[in-house]
Amino acid sequence: MDDGPLEDRASAPDDDARTDAVLERILSRSGTAVSEGATSETDYDGDQYDREERAALRRVAGLSTELEDVTEVEYRQLRLERVVLVGQWSHGTAQDAEIGLRELAALAETAGSEVLDGVLQRRPHPDPATYIGAGKAQEVHDLVKAVGADTVIVNDDLAPSQRRALEDVVKVKVIDRTALILDIFAQHAKSREGKAQVELAQLEYLLPRLRGWGDSMSRQAGGRVAGGEGIGSRGPGETKIELDRRRIRTRMAMLRRQIKAMEPARAVRRERRLGLPNVAIVGYTNAGKSSLLNRVTGAGVLVENALFATLDPTVRRSQTPDGRAFTVSDTVGFVKDLPHQLVAAFASTLEEAAHADLVLHVVDAAHPDPEGQIRAVHEVLADVPGATDVPELLVLNKCDVADAATVLQLRSRRERSVEVSALTGEGVAELMDVIGEMLPRPGVKVDLVVPYTRGDLISEAHTHGEVLGESHEADGTHLVALVDESLAARLEASAAAAS
Repeated sequence: MDDGPLEDRASAPDDDARTDAVLERILSRSGTAVSEGATSETDYDGDQYDREERAALRRVAGLSTELEDVTEVEYRQLRLERVVLVGQWSHGTAQDAEIGLRELAALAETAGSEVLDGVLQRRPHPDPATYIGAGKAQEVHDLVKAVGADTVIVNDDLAPSQRRALEDVVKVKVIDRTALILDIFAQHAKSREGKAQVELAQLEYLLPRLRGWGDSMSRQAGGRVAGGEGIGSRGPGETKIELDRRRIRTRMAMLRRQIKAMEPARAVRRERRLGLPNVAIVGYTNAGKSSLLNRVTGAGVLVENALFATLDPTVRRSQTPDGRAFTVSDTVGFVKDLPHQLVAAFASTLEEAAHADLVLHVVDAAHPDPEGQIRAVHEVLADVPGATDVPELLVLNKCDVADAATVLQLRSRRERSVEVSALTGEGVAELMDVIGEMLPRPGVKVDLVVPYTRGDLISEAHTHGEVLGESHEADGTHLVALVDESLAARLEASAAAAS
């Protein structure tokens, strides 16, 4: 199999037109979860103050402070400015490979960088030393030097040795897809729990990749000179890199304790919602989950034409057309090859899907590969215990701009589906009808007279149950309703005490 790049900027001059066409496709929005144009808002999205806060700080092009030869990146803040993308594919079609690289370009732009160029290589398997091979690594070095880039982003998860070897050749910092996604999460996390989850994922990623400058990490902290402790302290001692690793592990343990300590508060909030059916919204990043949440509940959460715009979960209340109350939980967006560190760190957030009564799987029907997005979401949910047992409803969003043939193909899937447009409101009424149909109904029917002094029980029956009939009599309120077992027992006890 040919191991050369599919399109290479170092090719002959007569190939420049074809190469420029590939570069234009890589830099375009086509084939990514990010749509063309600016962010579209509706009256349901609220004031969007979060977007103003996020837009208050922008990177300025042309003010890079990076060195020409940067091979040590662990101890500096990740600053993406002028980047070159590197992709590789060994199976599938060339179009699928280009879609993956265009999504990487959208991720890089979301992180705040300027994408200058991109190369795509076909190999039967990655090179164990430099990922793309020594010869192609040198060509990437020439490309980086020609366009003036200071970063190379690889569309894969690199081993620590591969990243170091590639950096030694290209002479600028090299990061992989995992580091890029972690950087975006670090920028967008707002809540205390979200920040702790992201930091834990970053430290898990950093620990096996820790190294230092020359011999600086081999300095030992033992002996009379270093420690000044005299007899009993001599010996090899602890090297600086071992000390840093120990500190990282200590910090990770503390973060895990903090996240675990937040579980009781989360459980209390969940118990407060006990009795109300819960609907969890999941889906690929930028598929329109937040827009749909705003349309259904008027939550006013941040809506932005960017990847991973919202990370912190949001829970709001809504009603079915027949008046039954339920809660809607928004979760973090998914992406292909979501880093396993993030899946583990955000386990508490993803648990919302496992505790839900219905999962709304929002799909971007206008995307060139919606089936791939569905598979990516299902792969993540498979790692969440109990999430695959919850009934699932496919919400085919952006149907106002989607291809009719694509929508028809998606509707042929085994999961039940509804076509909507969170922007225009098309299909939202039908969605609410289906939600009311699929949500579990209370299983106990009561027919009794509740004394007027227990109006709280009548109110609870309206909120958590389904009132079939209600009339006012001399002794109290005659109630016919479907409720859960707990409320039914309290209603029967109240009616018996009044009789």
